[in-house]
Order: sequence, then C-alpha cells, then structure tokens
Amino acid sequence: MANMDLWLQEWVESDGRITVGAVIEQPQGRQSLWYRVPAEWRPAITRSADPFLAGAIFVAMHHGGRLTVHGDVSPSLMRNLEEFQGAWAAWRPKEYHPFEVVAERECEPAPAQTTASVMPFSGGVDSCFTAWRHRTGLVTRRRCDLRAGIFVHGFDIPLSKAADYEGASVGAKNLLASVGMDLIPMATNFRELKGDWEDVHGAALASCLLLLQGGYRAGVIAGSFGYTYLAFPYGSNPMTDVMFSSNSFPIYHDGADIHRFEKSRAILKWPEVDKYLRVCWAGTQLDRNCCRCQKCVSNMFYFRMLGAKQMECFERNISNREIVLMRYADIQEIKSMQRILGVAKREGVKESWVTALRVSVLLNRLRMIARPRRAMQRWKQAIGRRFAGRAAAPPAMDA
Repeated sequence: MANMDLWLQEWVESDGRITVGAVIEQPQGRQSLWYRVPAEWRPAITRSADPFLAGAIFVAMHHGGRLTVHGDVSPSLMRNLEEFQGAWAAWRPKEYHPFEVVAERECEPAPAQTTASVMPFSGGVDSCFTAWRHRTGLVTRRRCDLRAGIFVHGFDIPLSKAADYEGASVGAKNLLASVGMDLIPMATNFRELKGDWEDVHGAALASCLLLLQGGYRAGVIAGSFGYTYLAFPYGSNPMTDVMFSSNSFPIYHDGADIHRFEKSRAILKWPEVDKYLRVCWAGTQLDRNCCRCQKCVSNMFYFRMLGAKQMECFERNISNREIVLMRYADIQEIKSMQRILGVAKREGVKESWVTALRVSVLLNRLRMIARPRRAMQRWKQAIGRRFAGRAAAPPAMDA
C-alpha cells in the first residue's frame, strides 16, 4: 500500500500542437503522462483531471493505498471508478488492489453544448463498423451523433514510428471524411506507464475520450468481442468501459451485439473500406496490412466468405500451403480460427482454403499438446543429468 500524487502540468503549445500532461508521484519515483493534439482542437480539451485519473488508474491499482489528485475531478467519475477497481481487483487480486481517490476539488464539468460524440478510431473492422452504423443509421435508439475519430499515435503504432503513423493516418482520415467525420490526430506516451496492454487498453481509450469532453457530449468505444465470445478479464469490454463515464460525459461500449462476420458484411457496403481498412499491428510496416499475421489472415478469411477475395487493402493473398504452415502463438489464436471454421460451416463455404485452415488448426493443436510434453521431458533429462552418478548417502552410524 502506498500514497501517490497526481499533479496537472501547464499546457505547452509548440509547432501548432498542444501538449497536456500530468506527473504521477509514487514511492518508486515520478512518471509523466501526456497527450498531444493539434492546436485547432484546443476548445475541446478539458481542464479537468478526469483523463489523467483514468490514465493512471492501473498504476494506482498496482500499489493500492491513496491517490491524491491535485486538480478538479468529476465526483460521478470517482464513484464509477470505485466499481471499476472492484471488478479488476476481483479478476486479478494478485496484481490489482483498490485504492482511495482524494481530489483537491470535486467538480462536475459542464456538459459540452453539442450533440456530437467522439470515438477512438484505428481503421480496423471494429472501429469502422461502429463509425459506419452510427453514421448511416444502422442503429436506432442507441444511435450516437458521431462527428470525430481520435487516431492515436503511441498505441498500436509506437511513437518511434512517425512515418508509419503519418501513412496510416491518411487512410483513416479518408475513411472518416467519406462519412462526414473529422480525424483528430493525438499522440500519447501512455504505453510508457507500467501495465499489461491486454488489461489497460480500455483505460487508455477512455482517457483519450475524456481529454476531449470539452467539445463532445459523449464517447464511444468500439468493442472487440461479441457477447457470444466475451471472456474476462480483458481491458476493453461492455462491463467496465462504461465505468469511465461521468454525469456530464457518458462513455458507451458499442458493437458487442454483432458478430465480427456480420461487422465485416456491413462495412463491405462502405466503398472506402476496400482501400483503406487497416487491421494489422504485427507487420514491419504499420501503415498497411502485412497479410501474414493471424489478425490479417483471419480478417481476410471473413471477407473471402463474403465474396471479397481480392481487396485492395490486402496487397497480397495467402496460399493454401501458407495457411497450412501458419503457427499460432497461443490457444486463443486457435480458438479464433475455430470460430472462422464454424462460420464457414454455417455459411456452407466449402472452398479449398477452408480445408487448409482445418489442417492448420489440427497441426497447431497437436504442436501445443506436444510442447508441454517436450518441456517436461527436457526437465526430467536435466534432473537426471544433475544427479547422475551420485551415490546414495550412507546411513548414519551410532556413536
């Protein structure tokens, strides 16, 4: 348990960009957390400490104790984050511990005088689907007036890869412009904070949204998994994303009611998707799809089943031989491919690539079964070598 402090810093404007930051003081030292946006978005940036509380929450949960925020914090956000802490402390009790938040001033920000909403936008299937269905009216009573997408430098594209970010932002901007939305470029060092990205990425997305609550009435986070395949804990999910809401700035989790296959079907009606969709985060060039990683290939399979076999955004195809030889990192990737096989069976797809994928899944399952057996065998051999040749100790003799 430890006491921590979060200090807001003065805004810095340079080269047409505004950097908004805070310093997190903890027993191990000081860490900075900052966000940078073009100066034209100054009116949307909040003076509240809400985005920094959201951004620092996992750092604080690592320690427990008390976090004193030197600035204005929304009391409704503080209340919701108590529930958020409880969820993660229950899911990962060894890693995360509830902590007390003490604000220098508890003050609910005034809601922005607009109906406009904002979302993080990566240019992938999930965020494209959310943008498309809200802009085209595929959702009715839950429809948000989405006007902008935040394209973040420092999440899936590292800060060190400026050229890749610039290249990817062109595609994202063209996608959003085609449905009447603005692209907001944002950079942040969030990933320099301690934390497992699988756990913390929901907080990262929420913190970016909260930063712009001065110009938007609500935030929308595109969901990664449908209700059918939800698994906890996972950083962004329908249960805890909404806990970053305040009374003046609700945050919604969108798309969990729709299977990825159906999302893919929907966005194929968006002409610009064929050229600008970007799903990859594992390639050497992060402004395009590598067409070989598991994420690229799984999306290519869904589009194949929908008849889109040669999309411009996937610059090269994958052969049946390459499908068979694919190696999956873990059991979750195997399950992902099994879900694709399930959709193919349901849709009556019997092309040769489906057979190749079935063989690939089988080979990877066998490899993962054999891997722990090989590890156990190596362990036994190492123990055997260590004790080889050692004679049993003679029995003790009475004096």
